[in-house]
Amino acid sequence: MDQFAAMRAFVRVVEAGSFTRAAASLETPKPTVTKLIQTLELHLRTKLLNRTTRRVTVTADGAAYYERAVQLIADVDELDGSMAAAQTRPKGKLRIDMSGALAQLFVLPALPAFFEAYPDIQIDCGVSDRQTDLISENVDCVLRAGELTDQSLIARRLAEMPMITCAAPSYLARMGEPKHPRELEKTHQLVNYFSARTGRILFFDFTRGDERLEIEGQHKVTLNEGTSYVVAAVAGLGVAQSPKFMIDPYLATGQLRQILPDWTVEPLALHVVYPPNRHLSNKLRVFVDWIAGLFAGGSFPGR
Repeated sequence: MDQFAAMRAFVRVVEAGSFTRAAASLETPKPTVTKLIQTLELHLRTKLLNRTTRRVTVTADGAAYYERAVQLIADVDELDGSMAAAQTRPKGKLRIDMSGALAQLFVLPALPAFFEAYPDIQIDCGVSDRQTDLISENVDCVLRAGELTDQSLIARRLAEMPMITCAAPSYLARMGEPKHPRELEKTHQLVNYFSARTGRILFFDFTRGDERLEIEGQHKVTLNEGTSYVVAAVAGLGVAQSPKFMIDPYLATGQLRQILPDWTVEPLALHVVYPPNRHLSNKLRVFVDWIAGLFAGGSFPGR
């Protein structure tokens, strides 16, 4: 038995929560993964997983084995990486995830320079505002804006994204331009954004001096994806709050106008996030360093 391959398969099944997802992430046939786990259990003479038709759960022995196996795999990967780093260029596949706006306006246009420096790296890039589960989905790293809710992940702060409050001229002609944030609660419509993970609507926030307001107004449409959110504002569906880099092209053409300029909006922090207890492979290390360089200076380039 290739015990190390069986150990890796077991760790992926635990993290993915199913044999099917583990097999897909390992790019290995499901029967092979099943056989590896069965052989490992026979070798250890203990049951590591409880299997039903609906779910896979870890036994007490399996949980203890998982903790040691994760560390051992990380140590071996680190040893392999350190021995090979001086002799080979970073190579292999990276799975990353980010919002559509970040991908379209910043990362994808800059990727040719990354591939010129690291031609042996392949990137699978998921594009959405969904909160990816890095462990179960076997994702190497994500770019995330806003508050980080999972404190177990390792996060490197990249930049702050300035925010802006705006509306379409057609909306302002119809509803009038608000002079104070409180007016948004009474006589205006908001384009609201809700978390794809929790379903919670994010309030508008405003600050002027020592005064801080959270506004929860009326709305006709709520979205959970940034690019579509901006399109809704351009269509005149209501007042929006969005990262300024997403609004700038529409301000330039007059399709959107900034409102309430005397009130500031708290900027969103942008992080690159990756799982803990994993060896930071050479390919991931160079990508994290590259993405940090892309946003060097702590603010959005050109914004």
